[in-house]
Amino acid sequence: MADPRYPIGRFQFDADRAPELRAQWIEDLAQAPALLRQAVAGLNDRQLDTPYREGGWTVRQVVHHVADSHLNAYVRLRLALTEERPVIKPYSEKAWAELSDARTAPVDSSLALVEGLHQRWVALLRSLRPDDFARTFQHPETGEQSLDRLVAFYAWHGKHHAAHIRSLRERMGW
Repeated sequence: MADPRYPIGRFQFDADRAPELRAQWIEDLAQAPALLRQAVAGLNDRQLDTPYREGGWTVRQVVHHVADSHLNAYVRLRLALTEERPVIKPYSEKAWAELSDARTAPVDSSLALVEGLHQRWVALLRSLRPDDFARTFQHPETGEQSLDRLVAFYAWHGKHHAAHIRSLRERMGW
């Protein structure tokens, strides 16, 4: 059985292929909100409060995590576009997922946030020049990151978490 933590496989970044893959990554980001909304469509509170795997977050926490994570990524992108190699502030995804709003708030708030955020994010990405994607930021834990890598990762990230929810639905017959 495949690892339930990585239903679409682990993230892989090929910097050499970035220019040819960039348009697809941006399209993946454009489609991510609809993919997430479709993944949770029709789920009730009991289903939303079911972990997607043993020891994992609930579906509700996954949806709120996507909003939190993508919002942070968007800010990092903007910092990298307006500053020279800015040092970004990391955050504890696990701690954020345990906050009350992530455990109990309706998912519609985060779905709406992801939709609006991705509209702006994709519009900005589509306006960039190819050399803009080589700009970088400094992550205190993982080092220098290019905008190409950020875009590739979040294109994967949206599909990754939607697949967590879809695979749970399939296993549970929802």
